[in-house]
Amino acid sequence: MKILAKIRFYWGAFVISFNTAVFMIPALMLFGKYKSTIVHHINSMTLWMMGGIALKKGKLDKSADMYVMNHQGIVDIIGLEAVQNNHMRWAAKKELFDAIWFGNLLRHGEMISVDRQSRTSMVKFIKDVEKSRDVYKRPVAIFPEGTRTDGQPLLNFKKGTKIIAEKLGLKIQPIVITGSKKLLNEHNKTAHSAIVHYHFLPTVDVQNANENWYETMKNDMQKVIDYEFTHNRRSR
Repeated sequence: MKILAKIRFYWGAFVISFNTAVFMIPALMLFGKYKSTIVHHINSMTLWMMGGIALKKGKLDKSADMYVMNHQGIVDIIGLEAVQNNHMRWAAKKELFDAIWFGNLLRHGEMISVDRQSRTSMVKFIKDVEKSRDVYKRPVAIFPEGTRTDGQPLLNFKKGTKIIAEKLGLKIQPIVITGSKKLLNEHNKTAHSAIVHYHFLPTVDVQNANENWYETMKNDMQKVIDYEFTHNRRSR
């Protein structure tokens, strides 16, 4: 079984890379007007080829300016794009923009580059989020933990997300993702057929929220993670 799980992992990695290079990037270059639809349908196909299904609980708030999520791996992104079609702008570290395939995908998808080593990165990030809201009319998707983790507890949320949200008075919807690690586990390089669940929690209007809204949001997300693991044996 372990050997099969390893084979499935490399199959999944191949499917993601192949569909990105052969289908998604050329389609974005040729038919840029339909970016959201292209990303939605190709990610749906990718998820299906990997043996995955994306299900949602609750409702995506299309009036939200930003979506914040826990992070386990690339399946988090693939599944969310497959389960909805809201033309998000993903915030990704600058190093990913330098990668051959995924760099092209991020650039042609007009995603946001975040340079963690730059002292002026926060100023640029604030301007990018503001432009997303006011010019592109596209919500920003971000992982406030800042990195992937193999554990159940959420890591401390980076302060940057809170600073930007309060500076711009954003509406933020938290999303809890469970099951993605079973479909493709990037930590131990195994994969299985799985259902990836997306729990859409109530939107937080930062302008009208109390000063502890950021920590409260994190705690609410952790409660869902704990419930899913305790009652459904589904890890995040």
